[in-house]
Amino acid sequence: EVRLVTSGGGSVQPGGSLRLSCEGSGFSFGDRAMSWFRQRPEKGLEWVASINPKADADHLDTNYADFVKGRFAISIDNAENTLYLQMNSLKPEDTAMYYCAAGIVYSGGSYCGDRGVDYWGHGIQVTVSS
Repeated sequence: EVRLVTSGGGSVQPGGSLRLSCEGSGFSFGDRAMSWFRQRPEKGLEWVASINPKADADHLDTNYADFVKGRFAISIDNAENTLYLQMNSLKPEDTAMYYCAAGIVYSGGSYCGDRGVDYWGHGIQVTVSS
């Protein structure tokens, strides 16, 4: 059985940081691209970042939505089958339910939709407010 279990969400003040984790089981992270998505209140699903674990260590293939570039960092520990999202300089507009996902959603230099997602993790709430 494939499972993606997210943790690390919570409430933080603007400018603060949080790190989300997504621990997988039932498949090897090394075989799949992984991503983070989010859904803000009354908004649609947004792609946040992707990582291709097949890239070599010197040229890690990470990609970000413009609204998180320079603030968020996606990383992966293949040995632990865990995906991370380090979120810094958080803004109130980052308040959302965050989801991890396994599958190809970034290709050819652009985000190509979520139809390539094979597995979704459960959502975890991130709230940024003063």
